[in-house]
Amino acid sequence: MRKEICIAGFGGQGVVLGGTILGKALALYDDFEAVLTQAYGPEARGGASSSSLVVSDELIDYPFVQHPDVLVILSQEAYAKFRPEASQDATILIDEGLVTPWDDDHPYSIPATRLAEEMGQRRVANVIMLGFLSALTRLVSRQAMEKAIETTVKAKTVPVNMRAFAAGYEYATVGEHKG
Repeated sequence: MRKEICIAGFGGQGVVLGGTILGKALALYDDFEAVLTQAYGPEARGGASSSSLVVSDELIDYPFVQHPDVLVILSQEAYAKFRPEASQDATILIDEGLVTPWDDDHPYSIPATRLAEEMGQRRVANVIMLGFLSALTRLVSRQAMEKAIETTVKAKTVPVNMRAFAAGYEYATVGEHKG
């Protein structure tokens, strides 16, 4: 099994942190091989940003994502850039408040930023997306993701990040997330 995952948005949305948490969950707590690469524009906030992961149950001989099997999109610009690169049968997840898909595209959608704002913490939209991804793809276990969140984010933010992850995970179970 080899899966290529790309999380993309703009600086300040926690794209790199999201990739780090996911990679850590896969490699340390679910016993897969995983490689993370990151890219971001010259701006600290507002520039393009992406985290790319290759995950496998065997040693990874080529660590770069070419055609993502799973694409998590947090901005319209990222959608325009990365959607054409995704594999034919890719699982596409978007933040529906920030991304408008093309007419012929039907990604899974979640109002991650709105849900985060309702929690009073806009910055946890990335973790809401991770919960959504985990529940939809079953690529990584819930327990591994929770452990990775707990051991990656600052201790004082663990409770809100756990609530954010649970919100995304639960949203995936309501069945109204397909575009």
